[in-house]
Amino acid sequence: QRRSLAPSQLAKRKAGDEDEEEEEDWQPPTSRKRQKAAGEVEGGECYRSPFRKPLAQLTNRPHCLDSSQHEAFIRSILSKPFKVPIPNYKGPLGLRSLGVKRAGLRAPLHDPFEEGALVLYEPPVLSAHDQLKIDKDKVPVHVVVDPVLSRVLRPHQREGVKFLWDCVTSRRIPGSHGCIMADEMGLGKTLQCITLMWTLLRQSPDCKPEIEKAVVVSPSSLVRNWYNEVEKWLGGRIQPLAIDGGSKEEIDRKLVGFMNQRGLRVPSPILIISYETFRLHAEVLQKGSVGLVICDEGHRLKNSENQTYQALNGLNTPRRVLISGTPIQNDLLEYFSLVHFVNSGILGTAQEFKRHFEMPILKGRDADASEADRHKGEERLKELISIVNRCLIRRTSDILSKYLPVKIEQVVCCRLTPLQTELYKNFLKQAKPVEELKEGKISVSSLSSITSLKKLCNHPALIYDKCVEEEEGFMGALDLFPSGYSTKSVEPQLSGKMLVLDYILAITKSTSNDKVVLVSNYTQTLDLFEKLCRNRRYLYVRLDGTMSIKKRAKIVERFNSPSSPEFIFMLSSKAGGCGLNLIGANRLVMFDPDWNPANDEQAMARVWRDGQKKMCYIYRLLSTGTIEEKIFQRQTHKKALSSCVVDEEQDVERHFSLGELKELFTLNETTTSDTHDKIKCRRCVNGHQVRPPPDGSDCTSDLSQWQHCADKRGLQDSVLKAAWDAAVTFAFHHHSHEEQRGIP
Repeated sequence: QRRSLAPSQLAKRKAGDEDEEEEEDWQPPTSRKRQKAAGEVEGGECYRSPFRKPLAQLTNRPHCLDSSQHEAFIRSILSKPFKVPIPNYKGPLGLRSLGVKRAGLRAPLHDPFEEGALVLYEPPVLSAHDQLKIDKDKVPVHVVVDPVLSRVLRPHQREGVKFLWDCVTSRRIPGSHGCIMADEMGLGKTLQCITLMWTLLRQSPDCKPEIEKAVVVSPSSLVRNWYNEVEKWLGGRIQPLAIDGGSKEEIDRKLVGFMNQRGLRVPSPILIISYETFRLHAEVLQKGSVGLVICDEGHRLKNSENQTYQALNGLNTPRRVLISGTPIQNDLLEYFSLVHFVNSGILGTAQEFKRHFEMPILKGRDADASEADRHKGEERLKELISIVNRCLIRRTSDILSKYLPVKIEQVVCCRLTPLQTELYKNFLKQAKPVEELKEGKISVSSLSSITSLKKLCNHPALIYDKCVEEEEGFMGALDLFPSGYSTKSVEPQLSGKMLVLDYILAITKSTSNDKVVLVSNYTQTLDLFEKLCRNRRYLYVRLDGTMSIKKRAKIVERFNSPSSPEFIFMLSSKAGGCGLNLIGANRLVMFDPDWNPANDEQAMARVWRDGQKKMCYIYRLLSTGTIEEKIFQRQTHKKALSSCVVDEEQDVERHFSLGELKELFTLNETTTSDTHDKIKCRRCVNGHQVRPPPDGSDCTSDLSQWQHCADKRGLQDSVLKAAWDAAVTFAFHHHSHEEQRGIP
C-alpha cells in the first residue's frame, strides 16, 4: 500500500503512533543510488525527502548591512548610464534624461535630404535673427513621404501625390480642401491615395498628424481590394477597418466604434465601406467628423439629386478626394456636380453656374450662333477650364507605355449568320420601329426594340423565348430556327460573333498558355459562354452581380495566380467592370458594345495594368451593318453618350434625335464594315489596306485613334488571323505605343 509523503500526512501518522503502540517508522523503499546520494543511514529516526530542502527558520531580526557597504552598492547602481537595449543603436539621446522633454528645434518624421525623398512641404528659410526670435515650439517642419512608399512611386505618381496634398491642405485654392483625381485606368490612383492618407495620418508642418481618421467609399466589389492594397503597401503599419457585409446592428456597432476613436494614435484610422452601406448607415457617420473622405469611381456622384450624393455631402469633413478614371467631359451640369462636391462654391450656385457658364457655352456651340456668341462661349469655356484645372489632375495611359508591354486593340466586324439576318429583317418588318418614329413619337416598344436587336446580334438563343411566345417582331420567327433546336446546348455556328469567339478561344488554348477575359453586358450571354466552355472542357470562373463581395476577391486572386488552371474569366461589365485587376490574363474579348463608352473603357482596362508582363490583345466584336456598329460610331465620334445610362434605356431619348434613331433600325447587308464606309478611309483601295497616304494622314479625324485598318493580309495577331475565315469581315487596329503608329 502506497502512503503519502506530504509533511502534513507524516505529522498525522507520527501523532497516531504515539497514542498507539510504538511501531517502527515506515520508510519508503528507495533505490541504492538515492540512498547514497542522500547520505542516509538505515534505521534513522526520521525520514527526510531527497527532493525537498529543509525549511529555514524565520526570525524577526533584519539582516543589517554596514552603512558604508550600502552606500557603495547604491553608488554603483547610479553610476551605470542608461543604454538603449538595441544593438548598434545610434540615436539622438546624448545627455538627455528619460522623461525630460527634448530641447531645441523640432525635426521632421523622415529625412528630407535623403536621396529620393519626396518632400511635400518645405518650411521657409529663416534668417539667423528670425531663428533667435521665433518660438521653438512653433517652427514648421518638412513633410516628407514615408520612404517605404516614395521608393515605389513612379514619377507621375510622385507628381500626383504632391498635387493631392497641396489640394487637401488648401495650398492650391485657399479655403478649399478638395480635388478630383482623374488619371486614366492603370496609372496607380489607389497607391497615390494610400500615400496621401498615410502622410496625413502621421505628419504635418506643425509636427503632428494632420488628420485622425479617413474614410474610403468605393463600389462594393472594390472594398476588399482597397483593404488588400493598404496591407500590400503599408505592410501592417496600419490596421484598416473594412466593412463588406453583416447585419445592420453589427455594422452600426463597428461604425460607432470607428467614429468614437480619438487621439494621436487611433487603432483603426481608415474605414473602407461601399456606397450602398454608406447610404444605409449615413446617419451614424454624420454624427461625428472625419479628416478625409475618398470616393473611388466617383463618377457615381455626377447627379447631385441622388441619395448617395446627399449622404456623402452630409459627411462632416472639409477634405474630399474624388477618384474617376473616366470623368464626364460633355455634360456641364455633371461637371458642376463633381466639382461642387469636392470644393463647394468655387463655381458658385447651380443657378449662377447655369447663367455664367452653361448658357453662354451652349449658345456659342450652336450651329446658328453669331460670331459674338461664339467668342463669348469660348471665353467662358476657357474660364471654366482654368478654374476646374486648379483642383483636377488627369494623365493619360500613354505614360504606361514606358512600364507595360504593348497593347493591341482590335475592333473586329463579324458578319451575321443567315439565321440572324432573317430574324433581324423579320423583326424590322413586324415591329416597325421606324414607322413609329415617323409619327414623331418614341414609345417604350421602340426602346425595347433596341435591346432585342442587341441580343439578337449576340446569339439567336437570347431571343428564342420571345419567338416561342410570338411577341411583337418575332411572330412566325420560330419557323426560321433549325428543326430540333434547343437552348439547352449552345450552337456557335448560329451566331457570327460566337463563331469568331469559338475560333479565338480554340486557337489561343492550343497555341499558347495565355488566359482570356470575356466581357458582356448581359448575364444571358455569360450563360452561353458557360455552355461553350463546358462543351470545349475549358476551365473557367464567372463574376456577376449574384456573387458575394468576399467571394469576388478570392476568385480574382486565384485567377491571377500563375499556377491557377482556369483558362477563362467571365465578367459582367455591370458587376465588375470597374477597378478589378485581372493581370493573370492578357487577352480580353468585349463581346458587345455599351451605350456608355466609359463602361467599355473601364472593362477593357482590366488586363493592361501594373504587373502585366505579356503583350495584351483586346478584341471588340461588332456585328457588321447592325445596330452595334451604330453604337460604336457614336462612341468614336465622342458625342453626348457619356451620360447615357444603359440600365435606364429611356435616357436614349435625350441623346438621339428622331433622325438618328431611325438610322439605328436599319441593316446594311452589302458592306464589310458600315463604320469603315462612313469614315471614308484613304488607306484602302478596293477593300485592301495599303500604305499610308503621302501626306502621312490616317483615316479621317473622327477615327484618328484607330491607327490603321486591315484585311486578313494586314493582321499581325496570329490568333485573329487564324480565326478570320470564321465570320470576320474587317478589323481596325490601335497600338498603345506611340512609336508603333506607322505600321504598314
